[in-house]
Amino acid sequence: MVPDDLRALLAGEQRGLMAALERSGLRLASVPYGWAVAIRNRLFDRGWRAVQRAGVPVVSIGNLTVGGTGKTPCVEYVARRLLEWDRRVAILSRGYGSDQGPNDEALVLEENLPEVPHLQGADRAAVAKRAVQELKSEVLVLDDGFQHRRLARDLDLVLVDATEPWGFGYLLPRGLLRESPRGLGRAGVVLLTRCDQVEPTALTRLQDEVAKLTPQAPVVLTSHQPTEWSDAERRSKTLEQFKGRRIAAFCGIGNPEAFRRTLGDLGMTVGAFRSFPDHHAYPRTDIEALCNWARQEATEGVVVTTQKDLVKLRLTRLGECELWALRIQLRIHAGQDALDRKLKEALG
Repeated sequence: MVPDDLRALLAGEQRGLMAALERSGLRLASVPYGWAVAIRNRLFDRGWRAVQRAGVPVVSIGNLTVGGTGKTPCVEYVARRLLEWDRRVAILSRGYGSDQGPNDEALVLEENLPEVPHLQGADRAAVAKRAVQELKSEVLVLDDGFQHRRLARDLDLVLVDATEPWGFGYLLPRGLLRESPRGLGRAGVVLLTRCDQVEPTALTRLQDEVAKLTPQAPVVLTSHQPTEWSDAERRSKTLEQFKGRRIAAFCGIGNPEAFRRTLGDLGMTVGAFRSFPDHHAYPRTDIEALCNWARQEATEGVVVTTQKDLVKLRLTRLGECELWALRIQLRIHAGQDALDRKLKEALG
């Protein structure tokens, strides 16, 4: 997650001479970063850097920016689709923060897709080999793989967050772009996420921009659809359960504002809101602080978070307050047939 003060600086919301100088310095730093990314991509494009094939179809799901574009619900959606087509699926990921065991994304996928193995490791070519040889996987879903070009893939699905598509228009560290938007030229399908959280005119404008960057790739319109509330004991409540209630909320995800907007769309009043860095581990001191915060702010006795946070906390209560997580799924509004066609082509 990008800290609020840094986000305000990158977005140009912080004014004054010092802020302008900081942005200038960050823009200078983005130049060598851009050169390194361009050279690396050129080496792969020209075949001067070797890629390794897994021996089975590989579907990569990635993005252009740092921060949350909603990859995990997309990974779950694609894996479920492949299961429906009777394929033996495995998910591969880098596993940031997984030195002490599965990270939050792996825990969510394990909870939602217990029948699909999830392998994590920095050397994803080696992990792919394990999945094929040991698990007899027939198709691999590569999570966050757009920039990981050493493992060959049969289809690149690239996510673009409609609420913040181009990372403030600059490469890291001046903006949030991992690479130039021209990189979309490698995409097989572009999925626009959170389309329900932007105005129709802005969405149309974004579709036009994407079509110019990658005319060969179909554009799929999606949103993150809330499905239910669940707790650490897997009890559930309907979405209407907290409608009209004043709640306290917190999260440690890449795009916390998207979570806050979703709560408002569900008819809840967010009385207090806290955000933590993406993949936050929640040590004991943070849990104690959250309990004290909940005691003061959750006046109706309810605290909500994301499933990605709850799988790490494994708590049903914060102090005297109930703790519930919002479960979400990827919903496709337009482009379902094109996505299915591309997936089937990748499967051969």
